[in-house]
Amino acid sequence: MGSTRVRLPGGPLDAQASGAVRWLPVGRFVLKHLVFLLLTMGVVSFLVFALNEFSPGDVARKLLGEFATQEQVELLTRELGLDRSLPARYVEYVGKLLSGDMGQSLRFKVPVREILFDRLRNTALLAAIAFALIVPLSMFLGIAAGMREGSRLDRVILLFATIAASVPEFAMGVFLASVFVVWLGWLPGTATLVAGGGWSVVSQFVLPVAVVVVYDMGYVLSMVRASMVEVMQQPYIRTAVLKGLAFPAVILRHAARNAMINPVTIIFLQISYLVAGLVVVETVFAYPGFGRMMLEAALFKDIALVEAGALVAVFVAVMTQVLADVAYMVLDPRIRT
Repeated sequence: MGSTRVRLPGGPLDAQASGAVRWLPVGRFVLKHLVFLLLTMGVVSFLVFALNEFSPGDVARKLLGEFATQEQVELLTRELGLDRSLPARYVEYVGKLLSGDMGQSLRFKVPVREILFDRLRNTALLAAIAFALIVPLSMFLGIAAGMREGSRLDRVILLFATIAASVPEFAMGVFLASVFVVWLGWLPGTATLVAGGGWSVVSQFVLPVAVVVVYDMGYVLSMVRASMVEVMQQPYIRTAVLKGLAFPAVILRHAARNAMINPVTIIFLQISYLVAGLVVVETVFAYPGFGRMMLEAALFKDIALVEAGALVAVFVAVMTQVLADVAYMVLDPRIRT
C-alpha cells in the first residue's frame, strides 16, 4: 500500500503563507494610497483649471496679453471654445491630458510636454546628485552626534546643522558665488548646462549642488541626531553595553537601524522638495530646471504650462509620501500588523 504523506504545520508552505499574510497590510496600504493619488490628481486638476478661469481677466485676454484688442479677444474666445461652460471645457481638458496632449506653451513656443519633461530631466539630475550626498552625510553625522549627546563633537555638528538650516538658500548661493566665483574665480557663476567660457558642464553643478546639500542636510541631520539621542537612552542599549558588547557593535547592530525608523519619512519627503522646491537655487544660478520653469510660466501667465506643472508637483508629493510610509513599514515590523 502507498503511504499517505501528511504535511505538518510550520513547513515551507506555511512559512510562505505566513509571509504573505504579514505583507498583506502593505499591499492594502499601497492600493489605498494609489486610489487616493488618483482622487487628489483629479481634485487638483479641477482646482487649478478653475482658478485660471476665475482669476482677474478671462483666459483669452491672458493668452493674448493686455495690449490685444477686444475683437481679437472675442475671436480667440470663439476659436478655443471658451464661451462654453466650465464643466464642459474641463472634461475636454482631462480628455486631452489622458491622450497626452498638454497644450502649447506660450512662454517657450513649444508643446508643454516637450518643455516640461526636458526641465524635469534637468531637475532630476540635480536632485539625484544632491540626494546621493544628503542621505549618507546626514546619516553619518547625525549618528556620530547622537552617539554621545553633549560631547564636543555633538555640539560642533549641531551648530553646523543649525546654521545650515537657518541660512536662506538665496543668501547661501550669493555667499558661495561671491567666494568661489568673484573672489577666487574657481567656479562658474551660472549653471546653464551649456559648456562655454572655459567652464565644463560638470563644474557648473558644483555651486547649485553645494547650496542644496548644505541647506537640506542641516534639517535632515538634525532629525537623525534627535532620533539617535532618543534610541541611545533606551534600556536595550544600556543592557547591550552592560553585557560587554563592544560599543561599535552596539551602534551598528542595535542603535543605527532603530534610529533611522523616524527620519526615513523625513528623508523620503526631501524628494518632493528636490523636484519642485528648488525655485530659488535654479533662479540664482540660471539653472534650466522645473522650479525655474514654473516661476517663468507663472510670471508670463502660461496657463497650460502652469496646469501641467502643478499636476506633476502634486504627483511627486503624493508618491514620495507613499514611498516614505512604505519604507517606514518595512523598517518597523510592528506597523505592518
